[in-house]
Amino acid sequence: QVQLVESGRGLVQAGGSLRLSCAASGRTLAYYVLGWFRQAPGKEREFVAAIRWSGGSTYYADSVKGRFTISRDNFKNTVYLQMNNLKPEDMAVYYCAANPRGYIYTGGQQGFESWGQGTQVIVSS
Repeated sequence: QVQLVESGRGLVQAGGSLRLSCAASGRTLAYYVLGWFRQAPGKEREFVAAIRWSGGSTYYADSVKGRFTISRDNFKNTVYLQMNNLKPEDMAVYYCAANPRGYIYTGGQQGFESWGQGTQVIVSS
């Protein structure tokens, strides 16, 4: 399995920005999809965004489209989540995840098997 380590936790005011990073190791990522999920207190974990490592196709939840951008750095084996115009409802623990079957991935939360430890994002209103 691929190992994932998130960074970039922080406290930000509503309307502000924050960038999360996720460093991947242990596997060649060529066939992977890397994604971000989040879980707020009392709520189920939800899909946020994903990127196909080969080709760079991106996928977003409707709630973050136009505000969040997922990207990758092939040389650093790192995936980023740039979050702009943050809202109080974005406050959650954010998890990086990896799906090894990127060749059949069509979006959403299916197929993610490896998870990072999570990083806290706090948005104050």
